[in-house]
Amino acid sequence: MERNYQDQLHYEGRIWMLGALGLFISAPLLISAITGVWPSLSHFLPGFFATAIIFWPVTTIEVFTFTPMLGTGSSYLAFVTGNLTSLKVPAALNAQDALGIEKGTEEGDVISTIAVASSSIITTVIILVGALLIIPLTPVLESEALKPAFDNIIPALFGALGIVYIMKRVMVAIVPLIFMVIFFLLVPGSGGYVGIMVPVGVGLSLVSARILYKKGMIK
Repeated sequence: MERNYQDQLHYEGRIWMLGALGLFISAPLLISAITGVWPSLSHFLPGFFATAIIFWPVTTIEVFTFTPMLGTGSSYLAFVTGNLTSLKVPAALNAQDALGIEKGTEEGDVISTIAVASSSIITTVIILVGALLIIPLTPVLESEALKPAFDNIIPALFGALGIVYIMKRVMVAIVPLIFMVIFFLLVPGSGGYVGIMVPVGVGLSLVSARILYKKGMIK
């Protein structure tokens, strides 16, 4: 039976996702099988649930938040390769904006997939080079001069990306922007809540946009 583009992406994406899941699980299983050392349930379950309580809600939120931005094809690839917030999402959004392609279309999906795939390949190459050069470069990377730069990579990346979208829709962005600034200033150590606050910001944007549209302040 012939499938359309979206159906084919979902069909192949599910297969590759299950294949990747199998590979992820096979690594610890093979290590335990070869070494003969198996974790006991009394040690495994507490660690598993402590991690799952944090990561499962955040991951679920990311699926609903990032999938509309990435599109169908690139979503499967991005969630397998990871690092969505700092690499995959900015790469996809910048590629679509650079080419003037509307998000949510098949053209946007194709461009997003190419951008995410390119980002994944480049990341793999950089990691390989870094692994080979990690020992000679360690003194340089750990120097005090570079420490502020590494501490501010994510803010710099999303600051540059965010200003583009804020300037496009200042009226829509102002409410979530003010809320987030106040929240992170008043709640010390709230940096760990970023994954949860992203959908909150999305919700505030939707609500404020709806109100402004109803009042005729935006089109």
